[in-house]
Amino acid sequence: MQNVNPSPSTLITTLDIVDTSSLVDKVEVTLIKFFLDNNLKPGDSIPKEINLGEALGVSRTVIREALLRLRMTGLIESKKKRGAVLANPDLLSLLQKTLYPTMMDDNTLRDMFEMRLVMEIGMADLIFLRVTPDDIKELTEIVKVEPAKTDTYLFDIDQEIKFHEKLYEITGNNTLKRFQQMLLPVFKYVHESGILAKKVKGKRHVSHKGIVDVIKNGTPEDLRNAMRRHFENHFQRLF
Repeated sequence: MQNVNPSPSTLITTLDIVDTSSLVDKVEVTLIKFFLDNNLKPGDSIPKEINLGEALGVSRTVIREALLRLRMTGLIESKKKRGAVLANPDLLSLLQKTLYPTMMDDNTLRDMFEMRLVMEIGMADLIFLRVTPDDIKELTEIVKVEPAKTDTYLFDIDQEIKFHEKLYEITGNNTLKRFQQMLLPVFKYVHESGILAKKVKGKRHVSHKGIVDVIKNGTPEDLRNAMRRHFENHFQRLF
């Protein structure tokens, strides 16, 4: 019986997918797996470069590059007299280094602005859990300088930042506070850039003074609802 050679199109389906990741990429992934498999914790020492290179069969240059990447992501750090140790990753450090509002497109900026609104509405339980009489006194002082009818016009950006910065502080959550500080330039840029609609219907919303009253006399659920109404004009500008 005559053999029939497979066609080129049939042959090509038998090719294996080529692994295009670099050797450094593979070593980086292998090292992370090694840390996890050995249940290493922050502060634990990791093997020296020469030992890692010998174990993996790669040069010290490759190991050094992989470790440098892990340092840049905050997974490892150097300690005097101890060498490289596993670190407690700084979740926000990389994000902080890349937050340049003018280098983001409009959709990303709008997404981040929306995230801020949702995040602050959700802080009510933490605020009620940790607010102190001194906090309420400080909030009261902040809103004293506001005009009488702040529930009928768009907020002053500087006053907005000052008031909401205090709310983040009250939560006692350091990650939230850092996140807010990092995003402040984004919030301000979005306000001033024209990305959001400038004209709103002027629907009545809860003022900063109203929010302070709710913190004094209300419940977490009352505060969530008040914050949602406080941001009414912002939501109108988004949508």
